[in-house]
This record gives sequence, structure tokens and C-alpha cells, in this order.
Amino acid sequence: MKCKKILSLLAAFTITSSLLVGCGTSSSSSGSSGSSKKVKISIMNSKGEIQSQLEEAVKTFSKANPNITIDVVACSAGQPPFEKLSTMYSSQNAPALAIVDPGDVIKFKDKFADLSNEKWVKDAQEGSLDTVKLDGKTMGFPLTVEGDGIIYNKKVLDKAGVDPTKIKTTNDLEEAFKKVQATGVAPVALSPMDWSLGSHFFGTSYATQSKDSKDNAKFLDDLKAGKVNLAQNKQFNGLIATLDVLKKYNIDKGDALAATYEKDQQYIGEGKVGFWFMGNWAWPQIKQFSGDNKDFGFIPVPVSNNADDYGNSGIAVGVTKYIGLDKTNNNADQQAAAKKFLNWLVYDKDGQDIMVNKASIITAFKNITLAPNDPLSKSIKDHMNSKNTIEFMTVLPSDHGTKVGAAMQKYVGNKEDKAALANEIQAYWKTVK
Repeated sequence: MKCKKILSLLAAFTITSSLLVGCGTSSSSSGSSGSSKKVKISIMNSKGEIQSQLEEAVKTFSKANPNITIDVVACSAGQPPFEKLSTMYSSQNAPALAIVDPGDVIKFKDKFADLSNEKWVKDAQEGSLDTVKLDGKTMGFPLTVEGDGIIYNKKVLDKAGVDPTKIKTTNDLEEAFKKVQATGVAPVALSPMDWSLGSHFFGTSYATQSKDSKDNAKFLDDLKAGKVNLAQNKQFNGLIATLDVLKKYNIDKGDALAATYEKDQQYIGEGKVGFWFMGNWAWPQIKQFSGDNKDFGFIPVPVSNNADDYGNSGIAVGVTKYIGLDKTNNNADQQAAAKKFLNWLVYDKDGQDIMVNKASIITAFKNITLAPNDPLSKSIKDHMNSKNTIEFMTVLPSDHGTKVGAAMQKYVGNKEDKAALANEIQAYWKTVK
């Protein structure tokens, strides 16, 4: 994923580098720190929409653990976590904990500590650690399970006589848009951020190549090798056909690239549009505008006009953020304090409450019985329970969002056609090492 471009929530933080003096204690699997030694650590946050909730979490944790102080360091707007963390390592000022994208764990595996002996590893949901199992070691803590698709405001759809469960194809989606439009409401908002268009939306074309993630990985390898002609690829053409429908009925189609995340979350929340392509991470912002209306959910992004085609009934779901623990810039006491905080998130009722109820996170741990209390997370859980999901393409190159996103922006802004889009994306993949 990326550092979320959520300007309204990102606060400016200055990291305080404060390494401890004196003897260090060896870190234990329980993550306990010395009972009297003052320890100061930091967390790099690349998930901007939970900035305030994360600040609340560290304050609550420190009240119960007064000898441990935690600073929260936010990524700058638009800054990939890989870039931010690389800069911090270059200045020998790495945080004890870093919230990063799945692919970043692989890149920093020599910097991150092995967490295999932590208690929460055994309580992690099946498959949630697969991406960060490297050389037989567990190199990351699964922070959040997320999903994306087309969000709908059910009150708008009810007024238009649209049943979201009946939308199975691209044609079905357009018919729903027409019905919403007939009520005087704009059908859909299409956000033009590169990470949304490039990684999330276009990622659907990769994820729907096959039910088998290994086949999807091979498809990406074939793209790198120049063996794929996207212009002739069924999933690419189907997804772009759906994008054409989104463009046609977009509330901001007159100046599509001027749309913003902040405006679009307000549109869907206030019912000024019926649909919006985005993920469940947007709920904390949507609810600020939705009032008493909590009737929202997801439909998949259709990729064809055959309802039985793979992908037409599934939304993308996966672990989208991991936390890595530094072992090079932080001493044994700091590492132990960091482990204690991770355990607190999983096993303490206050930690669980902040994650699930305050931050609207779908956790990756079997022992956490709190159910999501927001409608988008509930919708994702329903899709998970019914096994109507597709792979969330979490291990894409770090520059995929910016490069493919830029190409997608040209297409959305009518600055290049589909053939040029396919060529530009193919050319990008040939540069990937």
C-alpha cells in the first residue's frame, strides 16, 4: 500500500531520537521491559487515517506502563513508507516500530527483528503471516486486514430501487447508476489518487487472473519479462470497461483529476453519490458526514458481463499493513518495550478496544473476539465468511502506485486512450527488477 494521502488527518510530528544509556536487558518473548528503567521508543505510522487512534493507543498504553514513552511519527502526505523509513535508517534514527506495506518487510528484513517466538504468532489467523515468513522467521506483526471494492450508500440505493446484491456485471453496474441518476443524485465518485487508481483499482486486474495466487504471481513475472500483451488480456479489458462506466457517471467527470479524497468521502457520507470505489479504511472519515446513517456496504468491482466469471462476486481482502521491529538502531530495552506494546494490542482489553472499536480495524488474531462495529468492516467480514473474496495484491513494487497510478490518471483525465494505457503499464513492468 502506501502512506495514505489523507491530508486532513496527518499531523506534523518531529521524531525525538533518544537512545538509552546504561546496561541493556535481553528482550524476551513476552516483551516485558525493566520495571524501573525509563524507555523511550517511536512508531512510524504510514496509516494516516488512524493517526489519532494510534496516539490514543500509546497514551493509554503508557498510563499502564508509565516507564515506557512512545512517540508517533507520521509519514508525510504522499510519502511511501519505504522512502520514509529508508531516510530514518540513513540518519541512524530508525523507529523501534514501523508500520509498513507488506513488500517493505522483505526489503527491510536485515533491519527487522525475528518475532517468531512472540505469543501472538500462534494466535494469528491462518495465512496472515505468509507474506512475512522469510527464511523460516516471522518478520512482521499483522496490523490490519482490509478490503476494497465499490462502497454504496444504501439509503441512496433504496430511493433509486437498486438492490446491491443484484449487481454482478459491468452492465448491472451501469443500470444501477442510471437508476440513481434518475433520482437526481450523482451515481458515483471516482477518486484520482495514484495509490487508489494504480495499486487498488488496477490491482483487480492482477487478482482476477486466477483463483490461485501463484498463478497471479506468475502473471506479474510474465509482465516483467515482457511476455504479456495487456491489450489482449481479458481481465485488463474487462476492468477498463468498468472504469469507463465509472468515468461516464462520475460526479466530477468535468474535471476528473481535480477530485479529492476529502470531497469524495463527504459525497458518499452525505448521500450526494450512491457509490465510491475505496476501502474500509475510509469509514472513520465517512461517518463524520453520514449522521445517523450507518447503512453502507461493499459490492465487488465487476470485470465482465458474465456474472459467473471469477472476480465478479468477490471484493479484495488481505493483510495490508505490518509492523516491523527494528534491531539495529534500538537497544535491547527498547526492543523489549516495543514487543510489550505489540502484545498489549493483541491481549489487553484496552488495546483491543482501540484497534477494533476506535480505529475500525479488522484484526488478524483469532483470540480477539470483538466484532467490527462499523458497516464497511462488517461488509468485509460478511464477504470473508461467504468466501466471496479475491486476493488483495499487497506485494507490488514500491513504485507501482505512483507509476501505474500516473498512467491511470492520464486515462481517467482523457489524456491517453486504452492502447496507450496498456503500453505504458507494460513498459513500467519491464523496468521492475
